[in-house]
Amino acid sequence: MSKIAYDPVKDRFARIVRNSKKLRKIFYTLLDLFFLRSWHIRRILLSKGGEIEEKGSWKLLDAGSGFGQYDYFLLKNFPGISIDSVDVKEEYLEDNKRFFDGDIENGRIRFQKLDLLELDALNEFDMVICIDVLEHIENDVKAIRNLSRSLKRNGYFLMHSPSHYSEEDANGDDTFVGEHARTGYSKAEIEKKLMEADLLPIKTHYTYGTWGRRAWTLSVKWPMILFNRLSMLAVIPLLFYYPVVLPFCFLMNLTDLYTKNNKGNGIYALAKKI
Repeated sequence: MSKIAYDPVKDRFARIVRNSKKLRKIFYTLLDLFFLRSWHIRRILLSKGGEIEEKGSWKLLDAGSGFGQYDYFLLKNFPGISIDSVDVKEEYLEDNKRFFDGDIENGRIRFQKLDLLELDALNEFDMVICIDVLEHIENDVKAIRNLSRSLKRNGYFLMHSPSHYSEEDANGDDTFVGEHARTGYSKAEIEKKLMEADLLPIKTHYTYGTWGRRAWTLSVKWPMILFNRLSMLAVIPLLFYYPVVLPFCFLMNLTDLYTKNNKGNGIYALAKKI
């Protein structure tokens, strides 16, 4: 089966909104609505970020910031935060620098091109987030250890990735994993790697369970197939498609958010530095 170009579709939208801060904010809102992982991650950030902020100003490392959607969320919700945001993609970093220019000037955020295998920060951050990044890194053990060393004692580490179930459910369709170094993680595997890096797992949870997978198929996968076939002309049929399916997809995502999934296509882990 031929692969569907998933990231290029997102990149295409990112280029469209590049020069408009208003459109970029809308883009962030759409990412947060359509991608279930964001529902889970933002929920944890509000909880643990609020806990840290009660103690005063704090520092966070966004390890693989991509489009900067979580940086935007964090800066908006936590006045005491300062962020180091790193990625290996120059285009993403330059776009983020343009959008966050005011926060850069105020010293609330800085962007840097950095490979996580070369990260040498030591006991610097109160929290590290690494969202859908580790599956792209062959030597993930070294990356996790570097991120652990960058944390202060009792600092939080939060990651999300595809799970090992994503291959099982794909039934031979490698649509969305073309750039991945591994299919994904099981609970046992990611917890073992965290503990070997002096990170004590607090909660490990499968995302995109039964309801989340259905919402993903309806709201993201099928539209991506359409975009790959029709390019921007896909917008026309989707204007009629989304008003019908989105209310059901949002309800399914909400169900996934509060369901203890025994399996799922995604996984997150929250851990504390010991």
